[in-house]
Amino acid sequence: MEVKAMLRYTRVGAQKARLVADLVRGKDVNEALKTLKFLNKKSSGLIQKLIKSAVANAEQKKVIDIDNLYVKTIYVDAGPVLKRFTPRAQGRAAEIRKKTSHINLVLDER
Repeated sequence: MEVKAMLRYTRVGAQKARLVADLVRGKDVNEALKTLKFLNKKSSGLIQKLIKSAVANAEQKKVIDIDNLYVKTIYVDAGPVLKRFTPRAQGRAAEIRKKTSHINLVLDER
């Protein structure tokens, strides 16, 4: 039985988060958490917390063995972009694009 967790509107770019998501796709949960623990990326902490949340969801349902869980699917979609402005020379303004993303995770039993 599948267990799902999602993280929405997180302040990290989708392209950067996809690099981390590709590393843990298909791995066992314990192996994925060990990989993320030593990865020096902002999104690694977010995905690590998301995996722990999905494991807690599985534990709460009590219909799945949490020792045999693996990352079935993980994908990152782009969220809305926050648009901000910073002053530039000669009275101009430059746009700052603060990107967000949605991270979706599905764990399943092997």
